[in-house]
Amino acid sequence: MPRDHFPVLIALGVALALGGVILLAARFIGSRSGGHVKLSPYESGEPLLDTSRKRISIVFFLIAIDFVIFDVEAAFLYPWALVLRDGGWPLFWAVMLFIGLMLVGFAYIWKRGGLDLLKRHGADPDPGRVHG
Repeated sequence: MPRDHFPVLIALGVALALGGVILLAARFIGSRSGGHVKLSPYESGEPLLDTSRKRISIVFFLIAIDFVIFDVEAAFLYPWALVLRDGGWPLFWAVMLFIGLMLVGFAYIWKRGGLDLLKRHGADPDPGRVHG
């Protein structure tokens, strides 16, 4: 069994050694220019407009987690569609149960207001509007 893994270990060793050599070469050969402008964060070549220390509502993160959960559900459906003919009716009903449970979870989140970012915390849907 260890003989089967020997080529993989050699490839891993060569990759790690080559990575180390490249990092050391860059450290000794590369220039050390820098400064405030080079070390400042930017996005798409544009400087930041303000600081990144903003308070973000937890509801935003909860909606993001819900999206990830239901996105993973869709990823599970692709392999199921490929083997549906071979699996027959038992596989079909197993996946229908999976989809049903996910729909129950989605309905629960929807009923509890987990998808409603504005109404839950009294945020103004139009923050640019002048009140008065």
